[in-house]
Amino acid sequence: MILCIIPARGGSKRFPRKNIALLNGKPLIYYTIEAWRKSKYYEFTSPIVSSDDDEILITARAFGVRPPNWSTQS
Repeated sequence: MILCIIPARGGSKRFPRKNIALLNGKPLIYYTIEAWRKSKYYEFTSPIVSSDDDEILITARAFGVRPPNWSTQS
């Protein structure tokens, strides 16, 4: 099994929330997600976006990527 994790920190010191900043009309995280879609592992993985920022997670979900489910149920 191949696991794809896309870390997308919201609290950058130099450029806060850069992952949702627009570049050519699309959020920066879009380009990371598209790179995964174009990879040879696309058919074998379902990426997880990990972030400390809810808006980044919502944006990633809009492009078809799910946030992790880190629940610790016994």
